[in-house]
Amino acid sequence: MRNFAAMLIIQCAVIFTFLALGETLAWLTGIPVPGSIIGMLLLTAALQLRIIRLRHVSGVADFLVKNLGFFFIPAGVALVDHFDLLRREWLPIVGAAVISTIIVLGVTGQLHQIARKYLSRHDQPS
Repeated sequence: MRNFAAMLIIQCAVIFTFLALGETLAWLTGIPVPGSIIGMLLLTAALQLRIIRLRHVSGVADFLVKNLGFFFIPAGVALVDHFDLLRREWLPIVGAAVISTIIVLGVTGQLHQIARKYLSRHDQPS
């Protein structure tokens, strides 16, 4: 049990280290991207470059993903404070959601088709 707890502490430390790096980088450079996003990109790069092994973050990452809905509760509760605005502006909100969903689906489909054509050309023996 002691090893398991130590492993989870190390995994949290790895994730929070990359979060801190991202926040620091955002603060130092002033780029308009949240530090958490920068940290996530840095962690992804470290995983891809095998600087960090998946086992160094997998336990905590799996837990966070499985409980992702829990992190949306504060945002959902905050919507109650703006219910009058939502009631007034429901049509533009729903319209924007529908249109952006259609655009994302279209762009994703096109990129998938391009990737499949590219990969099929490069998989054929020369």
